[in-house]
Amino acid sequence: MAVEAALARAPYASAPGRSRGRLYPEPVSATRNAFRRDCDRIIHATAFRRLAHKTQVFVFHEGDHFRTRLTHTLEVTQIARSLARSLGLDEDLAEALALAHDLGHPPFGHAGERALDRCLAACGGFDHNAQTLRVVTALERRYPAFDGLNLSWETLEGLVKHNGPLTLRDGTPVGPYRERGVPHAIAAHNRIQDLELWSFASAEAQIAAIADDIAYDAHDIDDGLRAGLFVLEDLAGVPLVRDIVGDIRVQHPALDASRLVHELVRRLITRMIENVIAETGARLRALAPCSADDVRHAKQPVGGFSPAMAETDRAIKGFLYPSMYRHSRIMRIMGDAEGLVCALFERYVEQPDDMPAEWAQIAEGDEAARLRHIADFIAGMTDRYALVEHARLFDSTPELR
Repeated sequence: MAVEAALARAPYASAPGRSRGRLYPEPVSATRNAFRRDCDRIIHATAFRRLAHKTQVFVFHEGDHFRTRLTHTLEVTQIARSLARSLGLDEDLAEALALAHDLGHPPFGHAGERALDRCLAACGGFDHNAQTLRVVTALERRYPAFDGLNLSWETLEGLVKHNGPLTLRDGTPVGPYRERGVPHAIAAHNRIQDLELWSFASAEAQIAAIADDIAYDAHDIDDGLRAGLFVLEDLAGVPLVRDIVGDIRVQHPALDASRLVHELVRRLITRMIENVIAETGARLRALAPCSADDVRHAKQPVGGFSPAMAETDRAIKGFLYPSMYRHSRIMRIMGDAEGLVCALFERYVEQPDDMPAEWAQIAEGDEAARLRHIADFIAGMTDRYALVEHARLFDSTPELR
């Protein structure tokens, strides 16, 4: 795509000047548009800073060079902006969605999420995507006039629906929410601010979600190799990865292993970005949307990989799942982490005064609200704080090594 074309705003891009606004009206900024303002609010949020000390795959003390939730978020943001720029979409909205997409993750990554999901089984479970919405609409308390960050409607919509609609037009849950229903935090907020859960999100939200896939496909390969969980030869069953490695070895036969891996990651990200630009561009041309709402009301998502690249994406995940995420070393550490989170939850249920004073005051009468309040506190913890809290309250704390 030519630079000149990439710089032009597409008619289906979200426009900050036509935003549907904020739940609590605020004066327009003299220096920043609505979506840029959202980015800045997210960056300055306490929950954003905590991402620096939350697990991506490896717990913090395993090494300084492994991804954390924060470094992963920054990598997703870079990719999302690149995609938005090439497709004529709003870069600031894509950035805001990428910056905020993991704010709801609890300590210890998906292990913490599984633990809280079990702890909240009687009241709908725990969903990190719903928790992200809760963080930015309620738990961040920085402003005198409202709780949360009071983000634009388009940013909230994108955070909730970046993976597609949550319901049918009549409110019937679909997809992963068919059995358990729409998560409580999303349903509760939607009652006061309609996010149109039945429609797709903006094109910016859709490409931010794909940026997440691209980032962790490539960078989990990098981290897995660095950790010694597998070697390059083990990836021979993933055609695109095998082909890229082969090309690098032909072009740079004397390249040391470390540089080879960096070049593999760089080329893999480039190939995936170029594929998304081509495929999404073709879908948009076929749909010919005249507005962001035309994208929302389409029958299929506009953002995505081509069928061949989608197969590559599945192959990479199919390799990483047993070789990395289910590796015996990772499973042992994450099993201990799940137990730690569950133990903290049970302790706070029995003795809420063990939480800090600002959290210990829990309204009586609504048991589900009480349990969700405790989950809010734990979900906000960093890995290190969770370990410190466990050591304070229990005689023995796992080392997670």
